[in-house]
Amino acid sequence: MSRTFTGEAKTKLTQLINEGCAVMHEIETLQGGLTDTIKAVAEELEVKPSVLKKAIRVAHKANLGAANKEHEELNEILETVGRVL
Repeated sequence: MSRTFTGEAKTKLTQLINEGCAVMHEIETLQGGLTDTIKAVAEELEVKPSVLKKAIRVAHKANLGAANKEHEELNEILETVGRVL
């Protein structure tokens, strides 16, 4: 089944797609800049970039409590099976 968009619907779709592409490009640019900044700070502080990225995600989502609970559970499982470093 094929659908044809005409008139106002076509205009709205065209505008949405164009604006969406512009936003996606801006997001890619910002993510690239953030990645570069994370790498530079990680190197300067001698911290793994992945740790800083995780800290940013947790802070952004404001779910440190959930992350800590998840890590506690993970640690308990690893301790149970004797796989703690």
